[in-house]
Amino acid sequence: MSKVSMAGSRGVMPTVIETIHELNLIHLSDYDGSWEGFDNGNPVEGADDASEKLVTVRALESTLDLSPDDVATGSVGTDWEKRLEEIRTRVNERDDQRSEIREQRRVIDEKIDRVEPFAELGIDLDLLSGYDSVDVLVGEGPTSAVEAALEDADEIRAFELLTGGDVVAIVAAPDDDEPTDGLIDDALVGVEFTRHPVPETEQSPDEYVRDLTEEKRELEDELERVESDLEEIKFEDGGFLLRVEEELTIEVQRAEAPLQFATTDRAFVAEGWIPETEYDRLVDALTEAVGDSVEIEELEVAEFDDHDHGAEVHTGSGGDGDGNGGDATGEAEAESTQPAAGKAATDGGTTAKSAGHGSGAVTMDDDPPVILENLTPAKPFELLVKMVGQPKYSELDPTLLVFLTYPFAFGFMIGDIGYGILYMLMGYGCWKVFDSDTGKALGTIGIWAGAFTIIFGYLYDDFFGIHMADVGLGFLPFAGTLSKGLQITDWALLWIVLSLAFGIIHLNIGLVMGFANELKHGLKAAVYERLSWLLAMNGAFLWIFSHRDAGAFDHGLGIDLAASGMKPEFIAGTESILYQTEHFALGFAGLPEIVGILGIAMFLVGSVMVGVGEGIAGVFEIPAWAFGHVLSYLRMVAVLLAKGGMAFAVNLLVFGAYETSEGYTYFNYPGLHITDISGYGAEELTPGFVGLVHAGDGILLSAIAIIGAIVVFVLGHILVLLLGITAAGIQMLRLEYVEFFQKFYEGGGEEYDPFGEERTVQPAD
Repeated sequence: MSKVSMAGSRGVMPTVIETIHELNLIHLSDYDGSWEGFDNGNPVEGADDASEKLVTVRALESTLDLSPDDVATGSVGTDWEKRLEEIRTRVNERDDQRSEIREQRRVIDEKIDRVEPFAELGIDLDLLSGYDSVDVLVGEGPTSAVEAALEDADEIRAFELLTGGDVVAIVAAPDDDEPTDGLIDDALVGVEFTRHPVPETEQSPDEYVRDLTEEKRELEDELERVESDLEEIKFEDGGFLLRVEEELTIEVQRAEAPLQFATTDRAFVAEGWIPETEYDRLVDALTEAVGDSVEIEELEVAEFDDHDHGAEVHTGSGGDGDGNGGDATGEAEAESTQPAAGKAATDGGTTAKSAGHGSGAVTMDDDPPVILENLTPAKPFELLVKMVGQPKYSELDPTLLVFLTYPFAFGFMIGDIGYGILYMLMGYGCWKVFDSDTGKALGTIGIWAGAFTIIFGYLYDDFFGIHMADVGLGFLPFAGTLSKGLQITDWALLWIVLSLAFGIIHLNIGLVMGFANELKHGLKAAVYERLSWLLAMNGAFLWIFSHRDAGAFDHGLGIDLAASGMKPEFIAGTESILYQTEHFALGFAGLPEIVGILGIAMFLVGSVMVGVGEGIAGVFEIPAWAFGHVLSYLRMVAVLLAKGGMAFAVNLLVFGAYETSEGYTYFNYPGLHITDISGYGAEELTPGFVGLVHAGDGILLSAIAIIGAIVVFVLGHILVLLLGITAAGIQMLRLEYVEFFQKFYEGGGEEYDPFGEERTVQPAD
């Protein structure tokens, strides 16, 4: 990116603004007030009026629920303000009518809801109010409790209960000299009783509801006519409103641009960032627009390197690069002499520089904006990166790595064809429904995650937790190549090892990227802050993955650290720990002993470097950085087994199962002979839970059991599906943000946002 400066007289500023707005190239920088005599500019005259009209247009579009996809393009015309006012008046009148009708309909709905309980009593409403000698109350509550409370009330001489459904009407007469107001309320204190106010009408409840329903129907007809009028306005004037909005947006942007400029009564200086390859295009456009009345200067060329403000800066032709390339005399010259028409009021080579300000920019500490450039499939994953923060110009963009790891890990953890299909459908629905970039990105991420879930599900041979081989589809190529390890535990042990290996590789990439970032600050910083951790972490796990005898020195303590429990047996164990099966044979007994000894040396050297570079605080972080962050990747195995186990439990409830003599469980699918599928004889199978589909005895009970099985199957797998999003999705996101990003990424950059606007509504021919 190149930082450019444009300096000229106030007379050409509107033309300059219009030109750079049409180019849509310059990311304008805000003037920081560092120059004496220069202030931030004021909006161009008419900006407030344009802003008010823009607010009006957008409010009308919101009322009409208008989008560019709804209508054809329109034109503005010369009398557009009068037309806009007419549209505003019509829309507001119809909108007020619509709001009033909706409010009337709401009141009627409330009246209908209030009178419904009285219909159950079958008593005219006028008989339930207007008495002086008795108190009447209608509501809902436990009849026995109400009756007991009324009998215990000394103030009540006699009472009568009239019931209809859950509704109770109470008529109570007070004792001598007792008031009737609140008589029943006082007696029912402590009883859960919902009171229903009696509607003021002489009609029966049925007649009252019938009249209200008719009134509501008339209101809905009127509301439909109002909605139709608004729809007509939308299609007649929608194109006009969209075009006016675009023109007013451009006008407001241009009018408010001077707020970012450094200005005096006679001069202005504007600065911003532009792609380096576009500099000549900017110069040509401004030269064509105002000739030599504006001075254009390339102040800096930012490269991927850290310097004064986050990038390596090469001073442009207007200065010498050390802060002494010019003086601040341009303003004095501008104030002392009135420039001729069409000529610059300041000299760009001096006005755009200030002694002691590094590159001479008037917007100091101004980091270059960032343009993220990723492969098309990876672009949606920029959303996950931006949730942490926009990458700085001096940072490596991790989007591609997130794209390569996030859906892969998600698919590994869920691994089910059925769930994968549903995840893809959910992602496509999100992509289709939402118009925003965020919605589209979330939908695409869901599709990618679902696709990898299908791939791993095929390899695991899982379709909603059902093995395809068990239902006669075992002939499919590569299906069932892998297993989740729910029943063959050696697979689970393998996933533990490979999850740790995945974590080590993932974190190594992060540390190497961090080393590259720190190298810009100097080799010493990179070595002590990142290489030290590379040595410590890799050394520790080289030792852990080495042969179990590594670390048992005859000339030392002679302690077998593996046998003492300090080395995981499933990693540095014997060859039989993952015995050969029909699917896989690992035969891994650990790395050679010399590798383990080298690993210990690397760990010790790295730990010392951490202590030297980061002090005592770094030493206390060694357990977390060297061991804990890698072990955190075991959550992938936990989610894999948990979600697989939940699907297994749902299917076990639905189908029931048989268990072989070797402890392997087969689901008892209806109509399938388990002995034929498994290859075991009936005498070698132990029946387990019979399953809901087999639980019924007789036609009726069997039908009920099958319906229950379907409900459990659907709701159970929906629960697993949704928990898969929160478990696999959030857990992998945590590994990306906490473990991976922590090694190299800060964020906090500014996205490249050029001054200007691409037209979305083109003028009509």
